[in-house]
Amino acid sequence: MKRAITPSTVERTMRDDDFIVSKTSPKGIITYCNPVFVEFSGYTEEELLGVQHNIIRHPDIPRAAFALVWDTIAAGKEMFAYVKNLSKDGGFYWVFAHITPDVDIHGHITGYTSVRRCPRRQAVDTIATVYAQMLAAEAQAGPRQAIAAGTQVLTELLDAREMRYEELVFSL
Repeated sequence: MKRAITPSTVERTMRDDDFIVSKTSPKGIITYCNPVFVEFSGYTEEELLGVQHNIIRHPDIPRAAFALVWDTIAAGKEMFAYVKNLSKDGGFYWVFAHITPDVDIHGHITGYTSVRRCPRRQAVDTIATVYAQMLAAEAQAGPRQAIAAGTQVLTELLDAREMRYEELVFSL
């Protein structure tokens, strides 16, 4: 169960050679986490295993961004994304995530693997601005229309830059 955590302004910065690795069930339940994940999340391995991966979801990440991730990986595609995660003590850390579906011999999704590494500061600064705009649109639209409103902001940004989402991510 997710605990009520008050976010702080304390940032942890990943080292250039760090890789945070986790595996989940198809429903997002953590089944594996490496020591670097434990370190940055602030939870023990025992606290992480068997709980929803969203235990580290930071409120600065728009609902539309998470919907995009889940829609993409549930469709069996890989996803790259910049994510701000929440540590157990309220601190945060940014990651550049690569999430892939794990499939059995029949092509059925059996879970997901996420490998996160240290993002470039310029990329974080850019994506944080985009996420803030998406969050503002979501808040203005209200809970029922939040995802659609956040998605519209992202779509308009991509259209203005004449880019697909993947092109934006890799251009940062």
